[in-house]
Amino acid sequence: MSPVTVSRALAQLAAEGLVVTRPGAGAFRARPRTAAEPAGDTSWQEVALSADGAADLVPRTVDASGVTICLAAPAPGVLEFNGGYPHPCLQPERAMAAALARAGRRPGAWGRPPLEGLPELREWFARDIGGAVTAAEVLIAAGGQSALATALRAVAPPGVQVLVESPTYPGMLALARSAGLRPVPVPVDRDGVRPDLLADAFRATGARVFVCQPLFQNPTGAVLAPDRRAEVLRIARAAGAFVIEDDYVRRLVHADAGPLPRTLAADDQDGVVVHVGSLTKATSPSFRVAALAARGPVLERLRAIQVVDSFFVPRPLQEAALELVGSPAWPRHLRALSAELKTRRDTMTTELARRLPELALPHIPSGGYHLWLRLPDGTEETALTAAALRAGVALTPGRPYFSAEPPAPHLRLSFAAVAGTGEITEGVRRLRTACDEVL
Repeated sequence: MSPVTVSRALAQLAAEGLVVTRPGAGAFRARPRTAAEPAGDTSWQEVALSADGAADLVPRTVDASGVTICLAAPAPGVLEFNGGYPHPCLQPERAMAAALARAGRRPGAWGRPPLEGLPELREWFARDIGGAVTAAEVLIAAGGQSALATALRAVAPPGVQVLVESPTYPGMLALARSAGLRPVPVPVDRDGVRPDLLADAFRATGARVFVCQPLFQNPTGAVLAPDRRAEVLRIARAAGAFVIEDDYVRRLVHADAGPLPRTLAADDQDGVVVHVGSLTKATSPSFRVAALAARGPVLERLRAIQVVDSFFVPRPLQEAALELVGSPAWPRHLRALSAELKTRRDTMTTELARRLPELALPHIPSGGYHLWLRLPDGTEETALTAAALRAGVALTPGRPYFSAEPPAPHLRLSFAAVAGTGEITEGVRRLRTACDEVL
């Protein structure tokens, strides 16, 4: 064995309390552990956690199943069509490692950062968002999910209704419900949310918040049409409501997409938009650096909530983000990622059309990492996902993406979480086997 392997093995044994290492002397067996005490009785918690629950407008239980489907690693041999992040081969691991090493050597890198985030990183995000957004209107957050949670808490008190796209990201629905909010669906078509139905929903509910993904919407891949962008902002402003813009995947554009539309925040002069942007999807699940941007009194509320919840984002991670986005490796990575995502998307759409023509694909996205398929009417999503797992491919059913009853059964298939186009071809073949069993 190599010295590195031995060192890692000893470190693991030491972490487990089985070995004690003494520099200059060697490694020694640790003293035997005392027998673990028998587990206590935790049944009392059922009463404590549900006491007075009948008076809650929204149940306090948190359903994370829609999120864990995309986060849980499948068993060995199972192809990951349910993944929510690009495969490690698509991540800029060398560039991130180099950035982290450089960041650790920066003067003051291990000190306490400003509560709002490093000024240089806030400035970079402000330029990235565009328009008249300034660094003073940006807060650094620990990933997009955390930023969304902060935004929802800042603009919506518990018990009220919040308008959401339908279908939409299950993690946002889980956040809203865990904060005591009641999601109200507004349908999305291939051009994004429908403004007429959005206006109807504001009038019917009196809601003061609308959460949307105007670029490569999850799960449909839709882009909010140019003529709808100003209309959405006008409708929200007339309702005295905020728009939380989840710009989660701007850097996962495909090579054939053409120029991207501006963020909604860039076109907002009245403080309607609370913008959430993140580096995570284009880097690594563990590179949790994001930004919140807002204008007006809501910015101080966002800042206060973030400080109370987490103080600040670790400075070494912020320094590493600065090193990464300022390096020549960053634009090279984005170009390579863009080309590879297009290749994978084309491979999956071709294989689906050849092997599974009965699965409808209403829209082929020009960004993002997944496809949204409509299943034949009457298909049991749970039965199909179970059959697919037996065939060796993990899928994401469509039900968790709807805040109310879904209009039809669906599947979301990721083409970024597998190792390459060969696994995409094999995964579609396995999905054919599952469909033959269920459909």
